[in-house]
Amino acid sequence: MAMIIDGGKLRRLRLERFLDVGELAEMAGVGAASIGRIEHGKWPGASRPSTVRKIAAALEVDPHELLAEED
Repeated sequence: MAMIIDGGKLRRLRLERFLDVGELAEMAGVGAASIGRIEHGKWPGASRPSTVRKIAAALEVDPHELLAEED
């Protein structure tokens, strides 16, 4: 299964926690530019499972909550 993060879901979850992109990036240990590209649909494809887990842990959600729906 490809791990495509849904940028809209990511942004909604981030905003619900009153985090800016830089804060989430620091908490997750990933680059702020990466978070921004994912949220704006400019990420080139699937994310590493480890990246999905890091972002999900920072947001305190199950990693599957971040993933785009499969067609």
